[in-house]
Amino acid sequence: MAGIYIHIPFCKQACLYCDFHFSVSLKRKDEMLQAILKELEIRKNELKNEKVETIYFGGGTPSILTSDELKAVFNVIYSNYDIVKNAEITLEANPDDLTTYKIKELAKLPINRLSIGIQSFFEEDLKFMNRAHTAEESKKCLIEAQKYFDNITIDLIYGIPGMSLEKWKSNLKTAFDFGVPHISSYALTVEEKTALHHLIKKGKVSPLDEELALEHFNILVEETEKKGLVHYEISNFGKPDYFSKHNTAYWNGEKYMGIGPSAHSYNGKSRGWNVTNNAKYIKAILANKLPIEYEILSKENQFNEYVMTGLRTIWGVSLTKISNDFGENFTKELLKNAQKFIKTDLLEIISNNTTTEILVTTKKGKFLADGIASDLFIIKA
Repeated sequence: MAGIYIHIPFCKQACLYCDFHFSVSLKRKDEMLQAILKELEIRKNELKNEKVETIYFGGGTPSILTSDELKAVFNVIYSNYDIVKNAEITLEANPDDLTTYKIKELAKLPINRLSIGIQSFFEEDLKFMNRAHTAEESKKCLIEAQKYFDNITIDLIYGIPGMSLEKWKSNLKTAFDFGVPHISSYALTVEEKTALHHLIKKGKVSPLDEELALEHFNILVEETEKKGLVHYEISNFGKPDYFSKHNTAYWNGEKYMGIGPSAHSYNGKSRGWNVTNNAKYIKAILANKLPIEYEILSKENQFNEYVMTGLRTIWGVSLTKISNDFGENFTKELLKNAQKFIKTDLLEIISNNTTTEILVTTKKGKFLADGIASDLFIIKA
């Protein structure tokens, strides 16, 4: 089984915190679309013997594409790849794009899951983050989208400077009132070269408060649990049967192919990434060249990736898998390094349904999972 990720590198405006690859100029949108279609055709043999279970349009802002443009992409995908009958097909969308007309058009396509970038239901937060939509558009688009789509996930951001605990609870309550079956929620982070990084450096915005973010995270975990959403990955909460199949495949180390500028691909043994430049990407693809760099992953790299992704999820890190795939020495090293986190109640070893022992983060350790994982990495001497 495999997944296809398609990166649409255009946005109406730059959000304060975003460091993903995108352009706010749509001048080369037509050329970009042609290049994406061509890359899909050129690389079809990479998934020749694979059934494609998930397709994910990310960005950027994929909802910038018209219905006809999306149709063209689907035509090429379905002509060149073996797509399973009930494939999960996700489109990331911003509320300002999701008019009633647009939603109806999207519902006619194979898309069966919408990922809506709400971020906050408060106007002042949206203005602070330089989002293109309003709080009213957030609510209106959800009302309309739910008429045509059952599988909807929304993004919410916490740890915003000055956001009180009550305000964060109110954001969550609004999401629960809409009955969305899945929430992806992230702490606001400062990435280099973003507007947020610049404003904090200049003293125009207060540095982010990690303790506040942790309080927000704890509220998020408690409130989603009360509503029956499973905390299946650090930033993801879903009702049973509504987990993201595409992202779960990433975390479980399954094969995926990334199309478009900056998109990443992975086949278990190597990782590839396309050039992060729209003009260079278009030029190369239209000249029948693939602007991809590859890295062959060492055993240590593969182990470290598995530990990093596994500790972020409820499925944890299987000690049996470590032994089978990497050998007993890796298992011994992992357990030795994990002891200090087990003693401080940040990690625990449990038996899953098949009696396989798995290493998982505790409730207390979840927020610190990435830092814990990096301490468990094995670096080849």
